[in-house]
Amino acid sequence: MSFLKQMPHWLLADIILLILALFFKFAMRGYGYIAFALIYAAALVTLCRFAPDALWKAAVIVTTVGLMYFCAVEGLIIGSARTDRNAGEKKYIVVLGAAVLDDRPSLALIHRMEGAMKYLDYLVPSYHEASYFTGKDSPEESMTEADCMYGWLTAQGVAPDRLIKEDRSTTTMENLQNAFDIIESRGDTPDGSIAIVSSCYHLYRAKCMAKLLGAEAAGVSGSLGYPIYTLNCFIREAFGVTHLWVFGK
Repeated sequence: MSFLKQMPHWLLADIILLILALFFKFAMRGYGYIAFALIYAAALVTLCRFAPDALWKAAVIVTTVGLMYFCAVEGLIIGSARTDRNAGEKKYIVVLGAAVLDDRPSLALIHRMEGAMKYLDYLVPSYHEASYFTGKDSPEESMTEADCMYGWLTAQGVAPDRLIKEDRSTTTMENLQNAFDIIESRGDTPDGSIAIVSSCYHLYRAKCMAKLLGAEAAGVSGSLGYPIYTLNCFIREAFGVTHLWVFGK
């Protein structure tokens, strides 16, 4: 281990950061944003060692401003990462889909459906008519997310007549719009009458999308996932929220 003691500290730090980045990027599924953060940290270490003062100062300014913006956005995301107190008063719920692996729901999708089941079992009075769930139709998946969710929920004992599938969507915005169309076809209005069930880190963006479509929605948080995976998703969500603000979708 003597060669490690002789190695410059900055180089050792870079090697450790890059090894961790490669691990999260290629050995783990769904941890790409943590990997990119580690690569960025390694780049800063290298710049600190070799960059001219002007370039290093510019990198510090850009990084500081970026971190301030990131923290502000994360504050909004974290503030919505819970079940709203008024969620149980809503007549309809929209359960947003997530990936399907072969014909099985991904862990993220299971966590969302667990949140939906808790909502149905404990929050929603029996006179509420139905739960709605949506799911993207992807050529990469062997079945639609809506079909997968329907099978999983009914296998857990949820009455089929409480579930209405929406399987024509390809994006979350389409998920919400198509679900709203279903609600309106029943003579109701989505505004003020829906709760969106999704992963905790996704609720802020989902509610913003609903607002863009003309509906104020409550949020219902799915079960929490693995801590490091959840951290990756919170990092990713800041970019998703920024994309929504800039492009409106």
